[in-house]
Amino acid sequence: MTEFDGLPVLRSPVAIIAFEGWNDAADAATAVLDHLEQVWQARQVTALDPEEYYDFQVTRPILSYGDDGERSLEWPTTRFSVASPPGTDRDVVLIRGVEPSTRWRRFCSEILEICHALEINRVVLLGALLADVPYTRPLPVSGSTSDPQVSERLKLTATRYEGPIGIVGVLHDACRRAEVDVASFWVHVPHYASSPPCPKATLALLHRVEEMFDLPVPVADLAEEAGEWEARVRAVAEQDAELAEYLRELEQRAGDADLRAPTGDELADEFEKYLRRRGRH
Repeated sequence: MTEFDGLPVLRSPVAIIAFEGWNDAADAATAVLDHLEQVWQARQVTALDPEEYYDFQVTRPILSYGDDGERSLEWPTTRFSVASPPGTDRDVVLIRGVEPSTRWRRFCSEILEICHALEINRVVLLGALLADVPYTRPLPVSGSTSDPQVSERLKLTATRYEGPIGIVGVLHDACRRAEVDVASFWVHVPHYASSPPCPKATLALLHRVEEMFDLPVPVADLAEEAGEWEARVRAVAEQDAELAEYLRELEQRAGDADLRAPTGDELADEFEKYLRRRGRH
């Protein structure tokens, strides 16, 4: 059990959460947390005791050596880091972990206890799934939220999925039952190009985070990396006739609706949001 002593006092904090494992196709969701930890210079404030939740024969600890030759052992866990994005009046808690092996309900309860101790008022969960989508189009992001106004504002494509779920779905349900404002975003990763990393999928989730909280999210080199990723997939498709034909079918299935030019009002609305997020409006 994690002790709450020493937790910081935060400004209107929100939480962004992602887990390695079944919920994280191409590592696209956890890459968002890695990116934000770096660009926002997040500092770790606490972590869960892994002994309660992990089978170490399934998710093994990692041995490494630092630049000074010092030996260290890293255990699989879920860590809480705090970031203070420049130019904003809120703090962001970044919760990055490994999907637990056992005791999922207790795991979710402990995360929510820490969120309560930090006075977090909204939780956003990130996931990535494999899908039949063309890599040449913007990768779809489906989602759900406990706030209908947020769903309408973000024009979320709701999912009617029924079946087995991972820790992201379980934690979303736990937040809802605890009456915590929660949203989940799932980026659809092309299944034929699912080897990590997938910067285009990570970038799609980052844009959703940016819209959700109306705050600037530096993308650093991700846009360029996404372009390079597309070029690599294109090169593979050009050398594989079967894959190229399959991609043409996906493009046709996507239809012409996605290709319509945005209206002037839509462009103006997107530009207004862009300026607000960057403090120029």
